[in-house]
Order: sequence, then C-alpha cells, then structure tokens
Amino acid sequence: MKQQSLNMITKLVGFDTVSRNSNLELIHYVQGYLAEHGVQSHLVSSPKGDKANLFATVGPNVEGGVVLSGHTDVVPVDGQPWSTDPFQVVQKGERLYGRGTCDMKGFLAIALAMVPDMLAKNLKRPIHFALSYDEEVGCVGAPALIERLSTDIAKPSAVIVGEPTDMQPIAAHKGVVVLRTTIRGHEAHSSQVQRGVSAVMTAAKLIAFIDGLMADNRAAADSESPFIPPYTTLHVGVVHGGTAANIISRDCSFMWDVRALPGEDWTHYLKRFEDYAANLLPAMQAIAPDASITTEVIAAAPPLQDQGGAAQALATRLSGCKCCGVVPYGTEGGQFQERGFSVVVCGPGSIDQAHQPDEYIEVSQVSACEVFLEKLADQLAL
Repeated sequence: MKQQSLNMITKLVGFDTVSRNSNLELIHYVQGYLAEHGVQSHLVSSPKGDKANLFATVGPNVEGGVVLSGHTDVVPVDGQPWSTDPFQVVQKGERLYGRGTCDMKGFLAIALAMVPDMLAKNLKRPIHFALSYDEEVGCVGAPALIERLSTDIAKPSAVIVGEPTDMQPIAAHKGVVVLRTTIRGHEAHSSQVQRGVSAVMTAAKLIAFIDGLMADNRAAADSESPFIPPYTTLHVGVVHGGTAANIISRDCSFMWDVRALPGEDWTHYLKRFEDYAANLLPAMQAIAPDASITTEVIAAAPPLQDQGGAAQALATRLSGCKCCGVVPYGTEGGQFQERGFSVVVCGPGSIDQAHQPDEYIEVSQVSACEVFLEKLADQLAL
C-alpha cells in the first residue's frame, strides 16, 4: 500500500458523509485537489443544492476512455458498537478501520491518489472520474450525473463501478426498490379494541405478508442460480409507530425493499402486497372511515444485466480473473447500463464488512486496487 493511498483514504473517511448529511465538504476538497493538479472538474448539484455529484477527466477528452465510478455517501453509524472513531482511519495490523474504508471511499481514494501518476503517463485515452451522492438511499444522485456524462464526455469504452468485490470483476447484480408504507388507524383506549383501528397491528400483518412473499421465493429458488441467496428478497428495515402501550395506535409506517433478480419484474410483488392491503381496509374503515394504507416508491435502481462487452473484458484482463461473478446487492451500474454504457463492478474490500460496526478494508486489497489501476493507466497510455 502506497502512502499517498493511505493519506487519501484517511482524508475522505474524515468527512462525515452519511446520506442524511451534505457531501459538499468532501466534493469541494476533491475539486480543489484536482485543480492543484491542473484537472478541471464539474459539479452536478442536487435539486436542493445541498449535495453534488462530480465528474472530471484526466487525459484528452477522446473516445475509448474508462469511467471510474463511485459514491461519496456512507451509511449511518448510529447505535453501532464501534471500538474506534468511525470517521478517523485507524490501522490495526493489516486492516484499515473506518466508515467507508470498504464501502466505498477506499476505491475513490486510491484512484484519486493516483492522479499525479496518471498525468505523468501522458494518457492517450482518458480516465474519467464520476463521484455521486445518495447511492446508499437508492442510487438517487447518479441519474443526473450519468445524464451529464452522456453529453459532456467523449464516449468511453467502459465504466468500472468500484464497489467492494475483493477486486473480482462482477457482471451482474440484483435491482433494488425502496418503498414506504403508511397506515392510518384510529386511536382509542387499549381496553376498548372494538373502538379503535391499530396502525401498528395492521403494519404487523403487512410485514408478515412481506415475509411470506420471500418465504415463497426461498422455497421456489433455482438451485442453479449463481446468486446468493438465489431468489428475490424482500426486507423491512425500519418501523415507526404508536405513542404508548395503552393507546391503540393511530399511525405507523415502515420502509422495505425488494431486491429482484435480473430479468424479474419486481412490480408483481407490489401488486400482491397492495391486493392484500386492500382486503384489510373494509374492516378498518367500518370502524374509522378515514383509515388508510398507502405505499410509495422512495427510490429504485435497475439490476445490472450480464451483457458481456468491453468493460468485462477489460476488468478480467486487468485483474487476472478468468471470468466474472455476480452479487446480490445493487449499485449504480444498472443505471449506467440503461444509458448504453458497458459496465463492470470491481473494487477493493469485501461486502461482508460493509455497513458493519468497525468496518475495515484489508491493506492487501488496497495494494491490489493500486496494481489494477496502474495497469489501467498503462493501457490507456499506449
């Protein structure tokens, strides 16, 4: 591991870019760093202006370059038993600990640290940087960034999304849809259940139904599927509702996601869920006419389809792997692919450490990524 990589990882991890916060301090730092090396960068701001994507080109803006894509936000650390400061890189043996070391500031930091080397190689085809916001809440920022890349840079030959894959090229991943269901019930004393409509109890029925949908998928899973788990998953991650143990709850909401296999239409799960919810409403509205169940899509990102192509060929050649794998999580790769880019996912670190307390990346993974990107720069200099 090179000292400049460690320095940049330490710097980027030090910015608290949990998705609920702005990422502008990090983005402005990167913009200034690139400017110091004579590289112009461009911002694509969020609708509210409190966050931004960034893209930049190292080398000539000609066709045949490679996009290095990654997100700048990280997941929260709230309630997690960290043994170190999550926003300060701590090295213990052969591991670097800190929020984002693995997912996925490590990749961005290594690539940015190599900018002076890239410039020194006098690239004949460019390396484009693409940094996005709000990936962790549903790949929200990337579409506007990809739109700008589609018009502002010469057509690249490949996009490499640097999510943690242990530096193994990934050809396909599941899609992800994030939904929020809101239940309006009717308050009453808990001793008079006949006068109230419990939003919390209704939510419990709906959550159990979601779990049943996944149980059906598990039972019907294709044993030959390369995905782990080999079926579409449904999961409820957040529930809010109720005010006291002795009050029949008026309001409850929960957030859930569907991670569908490539080629599968996730909307039929929503249809079955909404049909079940509709069957609950008559009994609820017989007591409280304004009782309701509503579901909205908060965010959605398409799957990455295995289409072969230049990106996969490039990543297998640079990594030395003979073939590409698949992963169950989602990335911005599917959004790039929908716009006609050739995409592969390949980055340092293991998804097993992502979103965990004491998240870390192995020093060996940093070194492997350095070698991978050095080979890429050498190839683009030919």
